[in-house]
Amino acid sequence: MSKVTWGQIGAKENAVLSPAFVHNDVVYTAGCLGDKSGEFSKDIEVQTELAIKNLEKVLAASNSSLDNCLRVTVFIAKGKHVAKVNEVYKKYFKTKPARACVVVGFPNKKVLVEIEAVAYTKTVKAKL
Repeated sequence: MSKVTWGQIGAKENAVLSPAFVHNDVVYTAGCLGDKSGEFSKDIEVQTELAIKNLEKVLAASNSSLDNCLRVTVFIAKGKHVAKVNEVYKKYFKTKPARACVVVGFPNKKVLVEIEAVAYTKTVKAKL
């Protein structure tokens, strides 16, 4: 088992979680937020795009990619944002991994979306 560090993705250390763990060529990511240097846009599409780009960094550090995602969980602050999130999401997730979308109450009210994934590493030859 290996741990992806915050330094590997160019982010400051987080005292309570790791960005991802890789075990048996499977990547388990933490939730990625749609922020840039701790700043959050009020626009759900901007936050969704940034969350996906942050997830891409974590997956790359794990020897994986968005195309290798098996399952994605999207957490959103408001149900009315689903259509806008989906418009951004479908530009990036071409393989259409299994997905759940959950409406949640984030402790930080500036957070509108969080995305986590389970993926396989590039060393695995998948038959999809």
